[in-house]
Amino acid sequence: MAEQINYSEDSIRSLDWKEHIRLRPGMYIGKLGDGSAYDDGIYVLLKEIVDNSIDEFVMGAGKTIDITMHEHKVAVRDYGRGIPLGKVIDCVSKINTGGKYDSKAFQKSVGLNGVGTKAVNALSTTFTVQSYRDGRTKFAEFNKGDLVRDEPEKETSQRNGTAIMFTPDDSIFRHYRFIPEFVENMIWNYVFLNSGLTINFNGQKYFSEKGLHDLLVRNTDTETIRYPIIHLKGDDIEIAMTHGQQYGEEYYSFVNGQHTTQGGTHQAAFREAVVKTIREFYKKEFDASDIRASIVAAIAIKVQEPVFESQTKTKLGSQNVGPDGPTVRTFINDFVKKELDDHLHKNPDVADALLKRILQSERERKDIAGIKKLANERAKKASLHNRKLRDCKVHFDDSHELRQDTTLFITEGDSASGSITKSRDVQTQAVFSLKGKPLNCFGLTKKVVYENEEFNLLQHALNIEDGIENLRYNNIVIATDADVDGMHIRLLLMTFFLQFFPDLVKAGHVSILQTPLFRVRNKKETIYCYSEEEKRNAIARLGAKPEITRFKGLGEISPDEFSLFIGKDIRLEPVILSKEQSIKNLLEYYMGKNTPDRQQHIIGNLRIELDVIDEDAA
Repeated sequence: MAEQINYSEDSIRSLDWKEHIRLRPGMYIGKLGDGSAYDDGIYVLLKEIVDNSIDEFVMGAGKTIDITMHEHKVAVRDYGRGIPLGKVIDCVSKINTGGKYDSKAFQKSVGLNGVGTKAVNALSTTFTVQSYRDGRTKFAEFNKGDLVRDEPEKETSQRNGTAIMFTPDDSIFRHYRFIPEFVENMIWNYVFLNSGLTINFNGQKYFSEKGLHDLLVRNTDTETIRYPIIHLKGDDIEIAMTHGQQYGEEYYSFVNGQHTTQGGTHQAAFREAVVKTIREFYKKEFDASDIRASIVAAIAIKVQEPVFESQTKTKLGSQNVGPDGPTVRTFINDFVKKELDDHLHKNPDVADALLKRILQSERERKDIAGIKKLANERAKKASLHNRKLRDCKVHFDDSHELRQDTTLFITEGDSASGSITKSRDVQTQAVFSLKGKPLNCFGLTKKVVYENEEFNLLQHALNIEDGIENLRYNNIVIATDADVDGMHIRLLLMTFFLQFFPDLVKAGHVSILQTPLFRVRNKKETIYCYSEEEKRNAIARLGAKPEITRFKGLGEISPDEFSLFIGKDIRLEPVILSKEQSIKNLLEYYMGKNTPDRQQHIIGNLRIELDVIDEDAA
């Protein structure tokens, strides 16, 4: 019989605010991560600080925010009213302390719970705050939430506002680094949603005149849009939309300036309202999927006391616009019904182009209906004992606390998939095995997704046939060898995703698994190296002729070792699409016919790598 654990008053323990945040950081900032995903914790830390500065701007105090980032240190300076000097320490170190409980001061603020800045403080090795207010200033410094410097108030000539500097704790955010593209996207979203705001990031100025219209211009291949962007603004609501040529639907949704990456009530209401309005305008019951196919849209609303489904505020729950206002669904439906209908009546060219896009989608849908039905029947049978997929227990579309960690590894060959399968976490990590090289689908229609059994099984494993709302894995990781064949398979898979499911890539769900190239060890220590430079550093550190092993393929790495590379220290390289890059042009260049331009690119970027054997080390 198992020994009973004594459960008494001594077993009950109360944690202070910083202990609780450090023990359960995921409750406050979502997943931790190393910065390779746009929603990793280090970006949430930055966002929590900037949100406070944005709230000052919204209240009419301070039109500029300065953000500087150098390696792991981040500084944010706004020119708002400044934290009241007597409350500077309380505001960054006492839970449920802040100005946002006074609804008159912050009517439509994002950070309502008074936790965000405290979480940044507790999760940083260094955290400083300085408030400038009416010719006086107050400074304090913290280490992991503990106050280490408390300077008395003094006079200053600086403009009013607040300056915060922090360095995330690398014992919590292991091997982290800030990826500039993710920070830039966050900053662009802030200025798109706040006309008149200027953000200076590492010396570069970010500013927007046309709000969500500018957002769509930046995030869309403007050469392929079917009609000029429709831009509609009202009290507490702004919408921009157009249709392109790409497959799928693409939405950017916001509540009180918060990018709700997982959508929610407002996004669902907008999708319904567009279908309803367009059916009524053309007096025809079009299929909803034909109306929304290839849509690119952005919606931003402001509500009092928003109800989000988590602390990281990525999905809006069901609620009213204000205490006595209509539901979000009714509010959005009424706005779209009137404003979009008016716009289409006033702009017959737009209405005509939109109708042609819908009819094209209808033809394409009917064209693949037969093959789609057969393919789905095959996939349904295969899913009962799908040998390609070794599934996990938790999925991204569950409400489980581990949903953010859900990962699908796409591997080549039996040996690599075998190693990952044996060493994975069966709760959150699944494996999909490819048989050889997938088809180059560049230039093909979506019919190939159903005609090709491997592609069809992959889209069913991901559950993305009808869009990414019900995506089953948050992280889609391409795990191939770092040789020529492995690189080719990466390209073919990225072509598949970019061609047919570009919103998966744009939403930051697709990445490449980085595995070590070398193992350097002596009798006391083993170091895994991901580059020549890391190998040199490891040799210098271990000294005295260590043993060096070169990994040539994933199948060579034993399951015991593989568990080290796909656990908490996993290294992922996100697939980031440059905003200036057209998907069509990108795929045509790399995956289309062999052109002289591409030949010159390959010749100009050839690297000959020789395995130089150090006889002494060997």
